[in-house]
Amino acid sequence: MRTVDEQLSRILDSAVRPAPVRVAISDAQGLRSAEEVVAARPLPVFDQAAIDGYAVRSVDVAGASETQPATVPVVGEIAAGSRQPLRLQPGQAVRVAAGAPLPTLADAVAPVGWTDGGSARLQVHRGVPSAGFVRRVGEDVQPGDVAVRDGDTVGAVQVAMLAAAGRDKLLVHPRPRVSVISVGDELVEVSRSASAGQVADVCSHALTAAAREAGAETNRSRTVGGNAGEIRGAVEDLLPASEIVVVCGAAGGAAGAEAKAGLADLGGIDDTRVAMHPGSAQAYGRLGSEAVPVFLFPSHPATALILFEVFTRPLIRLALGLEPYKRAIGARLTSPLISPPGRRSYVPSRLLREETGGGYLAQPLGASGTHLLAVLAEVNALAIVPEAVTELTVGEQVELLPRGRS
Repeated sequence: MRTVDEQLSRILDSAVRPAPVRVAISDAQGLRSAEEVVAARPLPVFDQAAIDGYAVRSVDVAGASETQPATVPVVGEIAAGSRQPLRLQPGQAVRVAAGAPLPTLADAVAPVGWTDGGSARLQVHRGVPSAGFVRRVGEDVQPGDVAVRDGDTVGAVQVAMLAAAGRDKLLVHPRPRVSVISVGDELVEVSRSASAGQVADVCSHALTAAAREAGAETNRSRTVGGNAGEIRGAVEDLLPASEIVVVCGAAGGAAGAEAKAGLADLGGIDDTRVAMHPGSAQAYGRLGSEAVPVFLFPSHPATALILFEVFTRPLIRLALGLEPYKRAIGARLTSPLISPPGRRSYVPSRLLREETGGGYLAQPLGASGTHLLAVLAEVNALAIVPEAVTELTVGEQVELLPRGRS
Protein backbone atom coordinates (compact mmCIF):
# COMPACT_ATOMS: atom_id res chain seq x y z
CA MET A 1 0.00 0.00 0.00
CA ARG A 2 1.31 3.44 -0.95
CA THR A 3 1.13 6.50 1.30
CA VAL A 4 -0.82 9.60 0.29
CA ASP A 5 2.41 11.60 0.07
CA GLU A 6 4.03 8.99 -2.19
CA GLN A 7 1.00 8.95 -4.48
CA LEU A 8 0.81 12.73 -4.57
CA SER A 9 4.53 12.99 -5.35
CA ARG A 10 4.12 10.66 -8.34
CA ILE A 11 1.18 12.71 -9.58
CA LEU A 12 2.76 16.15 -9.16
CA ASP A 13 5.95 14.97 -10.87
CA SER A 14 3.83 14.45 -13.97
CA ALA A 15 2.30 17.93 -13.89
CA VAL A 16 1.57 19.23 -17.37
CA ARG A 17 2.09 22.98 -17.69
CA PRO A 18 0.65 24.17 -21.00
CA ALA A 19 2.82 26.76 -22.74
CA PRO A 20 1.65 30.35 -22.22
CA VAL A 21 -0.68 31.68 -24.90
CA ARG A 22 -1.62 35.19 -25.98
CA VAL A 23 -5.32 35.96 -25.58
CA ALA A 24 -7.58 38.98 -25.80
CA ILE A 25 -7.71 40.84 -22.49
CA SER A 26 -11.46 40.15 -22.35
CA ASP A 27 -10.62 36.43 -22.23
CA ALA A 28 -7.78 36.77 -19.70
CA GLN A 29 -9.93 37.29 -16.63
CA GLY A 30 -9.30 34.65 -13.97
CA LEU A 31 -6.02 33.52 -15.56
CA ARG A 32 -2.47 34.24 -14.38
CA SER A 33 -0.35 36.60 -16.42
CA ALA A 34 2.80 35.11 -17.93
CA GLU A 35 4.42 38.49 -18.57
CA GLU A 36 4.88 41.93 -17.07
CA VAL A 37 3.15 44.76 -18.89
CA VAL A 38 4.40 48.34 -18.50
CA ALA A 39 2.31 51.29 -19.62
CA ALA A 40 3.81 53.13 -22.57
CA ARG A 41 1.42 56.08 -22.49
CA PRO A 42 -0.30 58.19 -19.85
CA LEU A 43 -3.94 57.99 -18.86
CA PRO A 44 -5.57 60.33 -19.54
CA VAL A 45 -3.47 61.46 -22.47
CA PHE A 46 -4.70 65.07 -22.18
CA ASP A 47 -6.13 67.34 -19.50
CA GLN A 48 -9.87 66.74 -19.48
CA ALA A 49 -13.02 67.81 -17.68
CA ALA A 50 -13.98 65.46 -14.87
CA ILE A 51 -17.64 66.62 -14.94
CA ASP A 52 -20.04 68.65 -17.05
CA GLY A 53 -19.44 72.35 -16.47
CA TYR A 54 -17.48 75.35 -17.65
CA ALA A 55 -13.74 75.48 -18.27
CA VAL A 56 -12.31 78.60 -16.64
CA ARG A 57 -9.14 80.09 -15.28
CA SER A 58 -9.28 79.64 -11.50
CA VAL A 59 -7.96 83.21 -10.99
CA ASP A 60 -10.97 84.59 -12.89
CA VAL A 61 -13.49 83.06 -10.44
CA ALA A 62 -11.49 83.33 -7.23
CA GLY A 63 -13.62 84.62 -4.38
CA ALA A 64 -16.91 84.18 -6.23
CA SER A 65 -19.97 83.72 -3.99
CA GLU A 66 -23.77 83.69 -4.14
CA THR A 67 -23.90 87.38 -3.28
CA GLN A 68 -20.92 88.37 -5.44
CA PRO A 69 -20.73 85.95 -8.38
CA ALA A 70 -17.97 86.15 -10.97
CA THR A 71 -19.40 87.03 -14.39
CA VAL A 72 -17.62 85.89 -17.56
CA PRO A 73 -18.64 85.48 -21.22
CA VAL A 74 -19.14 81.97 -22.63
CA VAL A 75 -17.16 81.81 -25.87
CA GLY A 76 -17.71 78.24 -27.02
CA GLU A 77 -18.51 74.64 -26.23
CA ILE A 78 -16.38 71.50 -26.29
CA ALA A 79 -17.96 68.03 -26.47
CA ALA A 80 -16.32 64.82 -25.33
CA GLY A 81 -14.22 63.46 -28.19
CA SER A 82 -13.68 66.88 -29.77
CA ARG A 83 -10.45 67.29 -31.73
CA GLN A 84 -10.89 70.97 -32.44
CA PRO A 85 -8.33 72.95 -30.39
CA LEU A 86 -9.69 75.96 -28.54
CA ARG A 87 -7.82 78.66 -26.65
CA LEU A 88 -9.34 80.35 -23.63
CA GLN A 89 -8.55 84.03 -23.12
CA PRO A 90 -8.38 85.62 -19.65
CA GLY A 91 -11.85 86.36 -18.25
CA GLN A 92 -13.67 83.83 -20.47
CA ALA A 93 -15.44 80.47 -20.02
CA VAL A 94 -16.11 77.51 -22.32
CA ARG A 95 -18.92 75.00 -21.80
CA VAL A 96 -17.39 71.49 -21.52
CA ALA A 97 -18.76 67.98 -21.23
CA ALA A 98 -17.29 65.36 -18.91
CA GLY A 99 -14.29 63.84 -20.69
CA ALA A 100 -13.83 66.76 -23.05
CA PRO A 101 -10.33 68.20 -23.53
CA LEU A 102 -9.71 71.47 -21.66
CA PRO A 103 -9.03 74.53 -23.78
CA THR A 104 -5.58 76.05 -23.56
CA LEU A 105 -5.04 78.24 -20.45
CA ALA A 106 -8.04 76.73 -18.59
CA ASP A 107 -6.97 75.13 -15.32
CA ALA A 108 -10.32 74.35 -13.66
CA VAL A 109 -13.93 73.37 -14.35
CA ALA A 110 -16.82 75.09 -12.62
CA PRO A 111 -19.63 72.54 -12.11
CA VAL A 112 -22.96 73.46 -13.68
CA GLY A 113 -24.53 73.48 -10.21
CA TRP A 114 -22.16 76.24 -9.10
CA THR A 115 -23.35 78.53 -11.89
CA ASP A 116 -26.52 79.98 -13.36
CA GLY A 117 -26.10 77.75 -16.45
CA GLY A 118 -25.74 80.70 -18.81
CA SER A 119 -25.08 80.13 -22.49
CA ALA A 120 -23.79 83.62 -23.45
CA ARG A 121 -22.78 85.09 -20.14
CA LEU A 122 -22.10 83.00 -17.08
CA GLN A 123 -22.37 83.71 -13.39
CA VAL A 124 -20.15 81.51 -11.18
CA HIS A 125 -21.32 81.41 -7.57
CA ARG A 126 -18.33 79.63 -6.01
CA GLY A 127 -14.60 79.84 -6.54
CA VAL A 128 -12.88 76.82 -8.07
CA PRO A 129 -9.29 75.95 -7.12
CA SER A 130 -6.67 75.30 -9.76
CA ALA A 131 -7.06 71.70 -11.08
CA GLY A 132 -10.54 71.55 -9.57
CA PHE A 133 -12.72 69.00 -11.40
CA VAL A 134 -9.93 68.36 -13.89
CA ARG A 135 -8.29 65.02 -14.72
CA ARG A 136 -4.66 65.83 -15.46
CA VAL A 137 -2.46 64.05 -17.98
CA GLY A 138 -1.18 60.81 -16.41
CA GLU A 139 -3.33 61.19 -13.30
CA ASP A 140 -4.43 57.54 -13.49
CA VAL A 141 -1.45 55.95 -15.24
CA GLN A 142 2.02 57.26 -15.98
CA PRO A 143 4.34 55.82 -18.64
CA GLY A 144 6.44 53.17 -16.93
CA ASP A 145 3.72 52.19 -14.44
CA VAL A 146 3.28 48.41 -14.15
CA ALA A 147 -0.15 47.46 -15.45
CA VAL A 148 0.14 43.73 -14.72
CA ARG A 149 2.96 41.79 -13.07
CA ASP A 150 4.15 38.36 -14.13
CA GLY A 151 2.12 35.91 -12.05
CA ASP A 152 -0.76 38.28 -11.24
CA THR A 153 -4.24 36.82 -11.47
CA VAL A 154 -6.13 38.93 -13.98
CA GLY A 155 -9.27 40.56 -12.60
CA ALA A 156 -11.40 43.51 -13.60
CA VAL A 157 -8.83 46.05 -12.38
CA GLN A 158 -6.01 44.36 -14.30
CA VAL A 159 -8.13 44.32 -17.46
CA ALA A 160 -8.76 48.05 -17.00
CA MET A 161 -5.04 48.71 -16.49
CA LEU A 162 -4.17 46.73 -19.61
CA ALA A 163 -6.69 48.67 -21.66
CA ALA A 164 -5.32 51.92 -20.26
CA ALA A 165 -1.82 50.79 -21.18
CA GLY A 166 -2.95 50.24 -24.77
CA ARG A 167 -2.75 46.45 -24.65
CA ASP A 168 -5.54 44.37 -26.19
CA LYS A 169 -3.80 41.02 -25.69
CA LEU A 170 -1.92 39.38 -22.83
CA LEU A 171 0.34 36.34 -22.46
CA VAL A 172 -1.30 34.04 -19.88
CA HIS A 173 -1.09 30.56 -18.45
CA PRO A 174 -4.05 28.88 -20.19
CA ARG A 175 -6.64 26.73 -18.47
CA PRO A 176 -5.71 23.03 -18.64
CA ARG A 177 -8.22 20.90 -20.50
CA VAL A 178 -9.82 18.30 -18.24
CA SER A 179 -12.00 15.54 -19.70
CA VAL A 180 -14.31 13.49 -17.48
CA ILE A 181 -15.93 10.19 -18.40
CA SER A 182 -18.01 7.62 -16.51
CA VAL A 183 -17.88 3.88 -17.16
CA GLY A 184 -20.41 1.26 -16.15
CA ASP A 185 -23.11 -0.81 -17.80
CA GLU A 186 -25.56 0.31 -15.12
CA LEU A 187 -25.28 4.03 -15.87
CA VAL A 188 -27.92 6.20 -17.51
CA GLU A 189 -28.00 9.93 -18.13
CA VAL A 190 -29.61 11.98 -15.37
CA SER A 191 -32.34 13.13 -17.77
CA ARG A 192 -33.61 9.56 -18.10
CA SER A 193 -35.61 7.57 -15.58
CA ALA A 194 -33.51 4.77 -14.13
CA SER A 195 -35.00 1.31 -14.44
CA ALA A 196 -34.33 -1.56 -12.06
CA GLY A 197 -30.60 -2.07 -11.76
CA GLN A 198 -29.74 1.26 -13.37
CA VAL A 199 -28.07 4.27 -11.74
CA ALA A 200 -28.01 7.92 -12.81
CA ASP A 201 -24.53 9.15 -13.77
CA VAL A 202 -23.98 11.69 -11.01
CA CYS A 203 -20.22 11.28 -10.66
CA SER A 204 -19.14 12.70 -14.04
CA HIS A 205 -21.34 15.77 -13.57
CA ALA A 206 -19.86 16.36 -10.10
CA LEU A 207 -16.24 16.00 -11.21
CA THR A 208 -16.74 18.12 -14.32
CA ALA A 209 -18.12 20.91 -12.14
CA ALA A 210 -15.24 20.51 -9.68
CA ALA A 211 -12.68 20.78 -12.50
CA ARG A 212 -14.38 23.86 -13.88
CA GLU A 213 -14.48 25.38 -10.40
CA ALA A 214 -10.75 24.70 -10.08
CA GLY A 215 -10.11 26.79 -13.19
CA ALA A 216 -9.94 24.15 -15.90
CA GLU A 217 -11.55 24.05 -19.32
CA THR A 218 -13.80 21.01 -19.09
CA ASN A 219 -15.30 18.35 -21.31
CA ARG A 220 -17.79 15.87 -19.90
CA SER A 221 -17.79 12.91 -22.25
CA ARG A 222 -20.42 10.24 -22.82
CA THR A 223 -20.85 7.26 -20.51
CA VAL A 224 -19.43 3.97 -21.77
CA GLY A 225 -19.83 0.30 -20.88
CA GLY A 226 -17.57 -1.35 -18.37
CA ASN A 227 -15.62 -3.69 -20.65
CA ALA A 228 -11.94 -3.20 -21.47
CA GLY A 229 -12.43 -2.42 -25.15
CA GLU A 230 -15.01 0.33 -24.62
CA ILE A 231 -12.95 1.94 -21.87
CA ARG A 232 -9.82 1.91 -24.01
CA GLY A 233 -11.55 3.42 -27.02
CA ALA A 234 -13.24 6.18 -25.02
CA VAL A 235 -10.10 7.23 -23.14
CA GLU A 236 -7.93 7.08 -26.26
CA ASP A 237 -10.35 9.44 -28.02
CA LEU A 238 -10.03 11.97 -25.18
CA LEU A 239 -6.23 12.01 -24.85
CA PRO A 240 -5.36 14.32 -27.81
CA ALA A 241 -7.60 17.13 -26.51
CA SER A 242 -6.81 16.80 -22.79
CA GLU A 243 -4.14 17.72 -20.29
CA ILE A 244 -5.90 15.60 -17.64
CA VAL A 245 -8.46 12.80 -17.91
CA VAL A 246 -10.64 11.62 -15.02
CA VAL A 247 -12.49 8.29 -15.29
CA CYS A 248 -15.37 7.65 -12.84
CA GLY A 249 -16.34 4.13 -11.83
CA ALA A 250 -13.10 2.44 -12.88
CA ALA A 251 -11.31 1.83 -9.58
CA GLY A 252 -11.34 -1.42 -7.65
CA GLY A 253 -13.17 -4.68 -8.29
CA ALA A 254 -14.15 -5.96 -11.70
CA ALA A 255 -14.48 -2.45 -13.17
CA GLY A 256 -10.94 -1.61 -12.12
CA ALA A 257 -9.59 -4.80 -13.62
CA GLU A 258 -11.32 -4.13 -16.95
CA ALA A 259 -10.01 -0.56 -17.02
CA LYS A 260 -6.45 -1.65 -16.23
CA ALA A 261 -6.56 -4.29 -18.95
CA GLY A 262 -8.03 -1.93 -21.51
CA LEU A 263 -5.53 0.85 -20.87
CA ALA A 264 -2.44 -1.33 -20.58
CA ASP A 265 -1.11 -0.71 -24.08
CA LEU A 266 -1.71 3.07 -23.85
CA GLY A 267 0.95 3.41 -21.17
CA GLY A 268 -0.34 1.40 -18.27
CA ILE A 269 -2.24 2.09 -15.08
CA ASP A 270 -0.90 1.68 -11.54
CA ASP A 271 -3.71 0.59 -9.22
CA THR A 272 -1.66 0.24 -6.03
CA ARG A 273 -3.96 1.03 -3.13
CA VAL A 274 -3.35 4.24 -1.20
CA ALA A 275 -3.36 4.40 2.60
CA MET A 276 -6.22 6.88 2.92
CA HIS A 277 -9.87 6.95 3.89
CA PRO A 278 -12.06 7.23 1.92
CA GLY A 279 -10.71 6.41 -1.53
CA SER A 280 -8.12 3.72 -0.96
CA ALA A 281 -9.13 2.09 -4.24
CA GLN A 282 -7.94 4.37 -7.03
CA ALA A 283 -5.55 4.23 -9.96
CA TYR A 284 -3.32 6.56 -11.94
CA GLY A 285 -1.25 6.50 -15.09
CA ARG A 286 0.21 8.59 -17.90
CA LEU A 287 -1.24 7.49 -21.18
CA GLY A 288 -0.73 8.10 -24.88
CA SER A 289 2.13 9.66 -26.80
CA GLU A 290 1.88 12.84 -24.71
CA ALA A 291 1.82 10.94 -21.39
CA VAL A 292 -1.45 12.56 -20.32
CA PRO A 293 -2.23 12.14 -16.58
CA VAL A 294 -5.26 9.84 -16.18
CA PHE A 295 -7.10 9.29 -12.87
CA LEU A 296 -9.35 6.31 -12.19
CA PHE A 297 -11.76 7.02 -9.36
CA PRO A 298 -14.64 5.09 -7.77
CA SER A 299 -18.21 5.76 -8.84
CA HIS A 300 -19.34 7.16 -5.47
CA PRO A 301 -19.58 10.93 -6.13
CA ALA A 302 -18.68 11.97 -2.56
CA THR A 303 -15.57 9.77 -2.48
CA ALA A 304 -14.58 10.83 -5.99
CA LEU A 305 -14.89 14.51 -5.04
CA ILE A 306 -12.60 13.99 -2.03
CA LEU A 307 -10.04 12.25 -4.25
CA PHE A 308 -10.34 15.14 -6.70
CA GLU A 309 -9.53 17.64 -3.91
CA VAL A 310 -6.50 15.67 -2.75
CA PHE A 311 -4.97 14.65 -6.07
CA THR A 312 -6.54 16.30 -9.14
CA ARG A 313 -7.07 19.89 -8.02
CA PRO A 314 -3.33 20.26 -7.15
CA LEU A 315 -2.44 19.18 -10.70
CA ILE A 316 -4.83 21.76 -12.16
CA ARG A 317 -3.41 24.46 -9.87
CA LEU A 318 0.14 23.69 -11.01
CA ALA A 319 -0.96 23.94 -14.65
CA LEU A 320 -2.38 27.38 -13.88
CA GLY A 321 0.92 28.50 -12.33
CA LEU A 322 -0.34 28.25 -8.73
CA GLU A 323 0.96 26.40 -5.69
CA PRO A 324 -0.53 22.88 -5.63
CA TYR A 325 -2.38 23.36 -2.37
CA LYS A 326 -4.02 26.25 -0.62
CA ARG A 327 -2.61 26.82 2.85
CA ALA A 328 -3.91 24.36 5.44
CA ILE A 329 -5.69 25.95 8.39
CA GLY A 330 -5.38 24.78 12.01
CA ALA A 331 -8.61 24.53 13.98
CA ARG A 332 -10.02 23.06 17.22
CA LEU A 333 -12.42 20.15 16.92
CA THR A 334 -16.00 20.61 18.08
CA SER A 335 -16.63 16.85 18.17
CA PRO A 336 -14.41 13.75 18.37
CA LEU A 337 -12.98 11.92 15.36
CA ILE A 338 -12.11 8.27 14.84
CA SER A 339 -9.84 7.21 11.98
CA PRO A 340 -8.78 3.78 10.64
CA PRO A 341 -5.26 2.82 11.78
CA GLY A 342 -2.50 3.33 9.25
CA ARG A 343 -4.61 5.50 6.95
CA ARG A 344 -4.84 9.26 6.48
CA SER A 345 -8.45 10.29 6.77
CA TYR A 346 -10.05 13.23 5.00
CA VAL A 347 -13.18 14.10 6.94
CA PRO A 348 -15.74 16.50 5.41
CA SER A 349 -15.99 19.39 7.87
CA ARG A 350 -17.31 22.87 8.30
CA LEU A 351 -14.63 25.47 9.04
CA LEU A 352 -15.97 28.08 11.45
CA ARG A 353 -14.55 31.25 12.97
CA GLU A 354 -14.47 31.41 16.77
CA GLU A 355 -16.65 34.14 18.22
CA THR A 356 -13.82 35.20 20.50
CA GLY A 357 -10.07 34.87 20.15
CA GLY A 358 -9.89 34.97 16.36
CA GLY A 359 -9.17 31.26 15.95
CA TYR A 360 -10.95 28.58 13.94
CA LEU A 361 -13.22 25.67 14.78
CA ALA A 362 -13.58 22.42 12.84
CA GLN A 363 -17.02 20.83 12.86
CA PRO A 364 -16.76 17.31 11.37
CA LEU A 365 -19.80 16.35 9.32
CA GLY A 366 -18.81 13.13 7.66
CA ALA A 367 -17.01 11.00 10.24
CA SER A 368 -19.52 8.17 9.91
CA GLY A 369 -20.82 8.85 6.43
CA THR A 370 -18.21 10.14 4.01
CA HIS A 371 -20.08 8.32 1.23
CA LEU A 372 -23.06 10.65 1.62
CA LEU A 373 -23.15 13.32 -1.08
CA ALA A 374 -25.49 15.47 1.01
CA VAL A 375 -22.72 15.81 3.61
CA LEU A 376 -20.36 17.47 1.11
CA ALA A 377 -23.00 20.05 0.27
CA GLU A 378 -22.56 21.44 3.79
CA VAL A 379 -18.76 21.48 4.04
CA ASN A 380 -16.05 23.94 3.08
CA ALA A 381 -12.97 21.98 4.18
CA LEU A 382 -11.55 18.51 4.74
CA ALA A 383 -10.14 17.71 8.19
CA ILE A 384 -6.92 15.72 7.86
CA VAL A 385 -6.28 12.95 10.42
CA PRO A 386 -2.68 11.64 10.14
CA GLU A 387 -1.95 7.94 9.58
CA ALA A 388 -0.58 7.42 13.10
CA VAL A 389 -3.66 8.91 14.77
CA THR A 390 -6.80 6.85 15.35
CA GLU A 391 -8.71 9.15 17.67
CA LEU A 392 -9.01 12.88 18.29
CA THR A 393 -11.04 14.42 21.09
CA VAL A 394 -13.04 17.64 21.38
CA GLY A 395 -10.76 20.67 21.54
CA GLU A 396 -7.74 19.01 19.90
CA GLN A 397 -6.09 20.72 16.96
CA VAL A 398 -6.58 19.40 13.46
CA GLU A 399 -5.45 20.67 10.06
CA LEU A 400 -8.09 21.50 7.48
CA LEU A 401 -7.67 21.62 3.73
CA PRO A 402 -9.98 24.32 2.34
CA ARG A 403 -12.01 22.95 -0.56
CA GLY A 404 -13.84 24.62 -3.37
CA ARG A 405 -12.73 27.55 -5.49
CA SER A 406 -9.03 28.13 -6.12
